[in-house]
Amino acid sequence: MQAFTTHTGIAAPLARSNVDTDAIIPKQYLKSIKRTGFGAFLFDEWRFTDAGTLDSTPESRSENPDFVLNQRQYRDASILLAGKNFGCGSSREHAVWALADYGFRAVIAPSFADIFFNNSFKNGFLPIVLEEKVVDELMAEAQQGELRLSIDLQAQTVSAPDGRAWPFEIDAFRRDSLLKGLDEIGHTLEQASDIRAYEQRRAAEAPWLFTDQQADQQSA
Repeated sequence: MQAFTTHTGIAAPLARSNVDTDAIIPKQYLKSIKRTGFGAFLFDEWRFTDAGTLDSTPESRSENPDFVLNQRQYRDASILLAGKNFGCGSSREHAVWALADYGFRAVIAPSFADIFFNNSFKNGFLPIVLEEKVVDELMAEAQQGELRLSIDLQAQTVSAPDGRAWPFEIDAFRRDSLLKGLDEIGHTLEQASDIRAYEQRRAAEAPWLFTDQQADQQSA
């Protein structure tokens, strides 16, 4: 999992609330078994005026010029500003994969759907909750011209070039996981030496529990 420490990028204002996961990545693209390649279909029905397939490329399709990510000043955006209840709807993890694959590192919104919020942390993606008033102000600034924001996960702040800063809350374990780039498996592997020591101790204390395991190893 990619670590998240600090990030500075252009903010794209998606002035919509209740953005559901089917809007983020429509169901017809979930046939792929890979975690990559979904960025091409991010916000598919909003970004394009024609229907796409898994073989489609953005360059081959007709863009909706009114959609924010198709506008020149936001094409390189890596921070998304959105309305409340972002990521509602189905539990598809593909929604996070699509955002990350497109190039986004974080979404800033007043609130998130729980499953999307949890899926984000499992994929090195940062959902940041700020007050609705603050998000609205940042949204308005981003709509007026290029707005670069800086995110410092260690300090738990979002800041603007003029020195303004807004703190955000995050669970300590999740922050540590993102800073280290560790998912659940990564955290388990950190304890590999302790796990091996425990297994060796238990094998000495209760060898009958490991009889089948030893037989399997010998036959292999």
